[in-house]
Amino acid sequence: MMRNPKQTIGSLIDKQKTAFISSIDGDGYPNTKAMLPPREREGIRAFYFTTNTSSMRAAQYRNNPKACLYFCDKRFFRGVMLRGEMEVLEDRGTKERIWRDGDTLYYAGGVNDPDYCVLKFTAYSGRYYSNFHSEDFQIQ
Repeated sequence: MMRNPKQTIGSLIDKQKTAFISSIDGDGYPNTKAMLPPREREGIRAFYFTTNTSSMRAAQYRNNPKACLYFCDKRFFRGVMLRGEMEVLEDRGTKERIWRDGDTLYYAGGVNDPDYCVLKFTAYSGRYYSNFHSEDFQIQ
């Protein structure tokens, strides 16, 4: 059993260069995509990513907010899956907070680019795998 899930899982997440996000398509099938790591996280409950407003993924989350995140530490063969919901945020305050220098490479119009939005994932539960053992947990 994990002694401190927030610390154990948070540490695993912070060391990864890739996050995998999943959405549900119009036919009810999961769609998974590799992303850059979250721009910001609040414990292991809330995670913020950037994407294009016009993207297929943003449209899928607007239609069905059910989502999943997965982080994998391939060096030690351990990982964590988080289940929850994804919101597509377009408010100026959130966009400015998550914006980083160099983002104009992806969003030429800057923080006001209409094709720039923030995905906020809120986790409710998860499953952690390490040392040939899986463990389910709830997130408060």
